[in-house]
Amino acid sequence: MDERQHLPILLVHGGAWAIPEEAKAAHEAGVRAALEAGYAVLERGGMALDAVEAAVTVLEDDPTFDAGRGSFLTSDGRVQLDALLMDGGRMKAGGVACVERLRNPIQAARLVLEQSPHVYFVGAGAEEFARSHGMKLIDNSELVLERERERLAQAQQRAAAGLADDTFSGEPDDKSPETAVGMLSHDTVGAVALDAAGNLAAATSTGGTLNKTPGRVGDSSLIGCGCYADNLAAAVSLTGWGEPIMKLVLGKWATDRVAAGTAPEMAAQEAIEYLYNRLGGHGGMILLGPDGRFGLAHNTPAMAWGVATPAGMRTGMRVEGC
Repeated sequence: MDERQHLPILLVHGGAWAIPEEAKAAHEAGVRAALEAGYAVLERGGMALDAVEAAVTVLEDDPTFDAGRGSFLTSDGRVQLDALLMDGGRMKAGGVACVERLRNPIQAARLVLEQSPHVYFVGAGAEEFARSHGMKLIDNSELVLERERERLAQAQQRAAAGLADDTFSGEPDDKSPETAVGMLSHDTVGAVALDAAGNLAAATSTGGTLNKTPGRVGDSSLIGCGCYADNLAAAVSLTGWGEPIMKLVLGKWATDRVAAGTAPEMAAQEAIEYLYNRLGGHGGMILLGPDGRFGLAHNTPAMAWGVATPAGMRTGMRVEGC
């Protein structure tokens, strides 16, 4: 552990997509609530790991976002959730995927990190592990909103009609500007933090993609893909089209650039450019270095984000090209 005192910092994202004007206020309010919960931990000298867990829990509870209650539905009409939490000081991680009976998968991921010699649990095994360590199991219907039933029905009806080039075609949402424009959507959430002791942490949580095949796992809960933290490099959380992000192990790619001396702002931009140039992928990231410098980047029409430091909080709808 670094013996110096560090200025604590928390970054949060609420997804990268074509966020319409009428949805921006809800996204900013959700991100601000997450910042307030997470930064309160850091202000009282708490750990970065606790801060990112607290922030993401708030986002999972907010149906504005594609995480926790109100997430996209699988093709058979259920919510399946993935989450990952990583401690950059101890190099410990905990992840869960395809869970259907947990309100806050990020809390289950924390249990895996702290209470298991393993790193990753899926499905019923993840749910039973969480239950055995005190988490309440719920009925999946508690996570499902009528709004999402309507979205799924529309997507499936249009796919059945052969509208392969339509927004709701049943094809994966690739987060491209072309696909995203006009789409009633929401997206993955995440947080990264640096605490006063100099430790980094990262967390990412998602409900996946609309009309996904049951059992599909994206990048969000995979170490080095949608989430990563290492005190000797950086902490990162990603959002966007999961398949290209996984293929490039993009979170680790970005943190390696910071470890090699690239400023986080530049490393984040280079990572998103690499995602597009190599595989045509779209998404966004928040990236935080051990010295408190940070970067934001995306190639979608917008990304909801916020940052909290001792100087205050700010949130925004970062727009493409900024």
